[in-house]
Amino acid sequence: MPDQPLPPYPPSAPTPQGRPTAITVICILGFIGAAFTVPLLFLPTTWKIAPWYAPYLAVAAGLGLVCMLGLWKLRRWALVLYTAFAAVNQIVLIATGLWNPMALGVPAAVVVIGFYYWKRLT
Repeated sequence: MPDQPLPPYPPSAPTPQGRPTAITVICILGFIGAAFTVPLLFLPTTWKIAPWYAPYLAVAAGLGLVCMLGLWKLRRWALVLYTAFAAVNQIVLIATGLWNPMALGVPAAVVVIGFYYWKRLT
């Protein structure tokens, strides 16, 4: 058996393929959240917050769903759009007096996890 020369560097580990589990969980929770938002559109209390709030909530749920679908497909545009959407939503929540720490915590976690996997997104 002839001796073969060793490569000048060790072979690199293969790049993991597929959707990361964290992204999968985020997307599934996002799909569920969008579904739970639909009944809120028909509650009188939603319309009492501000005249524009229920239509905004409908658009926000649709935009969130689009972002989750894009993230499910590992698209960078989805993460960028979600980040911008989350920032605008913080302003809206502050303006309506509905802001609380969870309103920042969950989107921030999604953004941080998403950018952690940026190289896996296309």
